Amino acid sequence: MNRPYVLVVDDQPLNLELARLVLEDAGFEVETAPDGEAARQCIAGRRPDLVLMDIQMPGVDGLTLTVELKAQPPTADLVIVAFTAYAVAGDEQRFLDAGFDGYLSKPIDVPTFAGQVRAMLPAAAG
Repeated sequence: MNRPYVLVVDDQPLNLELARLVLEDAGFEVETAPDGEAARQCIAGRRPDLVLMDIQMPGVDGLTLTVELKAQPPTADLVIVAFTAYAVAGDEQRFLDAGFDGYLSKPIDVPTFAGQVRAMLPAAAG
């Protein structure tokens, strides 16, 4: 049985570590990237089943990178979930309208996080 492969993109080391630990404990294979450029390299090297994409990062932000990835045929169907502390009214819809496939707010809820991520996986990966 293949473990779902998730890429977590976030510029905050503590967020990366917590997400990685929780997901690995739940049976996921996890790679992390500290910024948009590192995420591009990870995706080019191995296509993840799902990307958890922070929005606000230095350099290429998560919104810009997601729009770019969704515009390119090889990655247009990549499942990308906004993974952000932006949690005011209208943000979730704004991210979905921009091309994200889902939305998870931070800080994560440790007991439910892995289940939330699993529910967003494509059928073949989950």
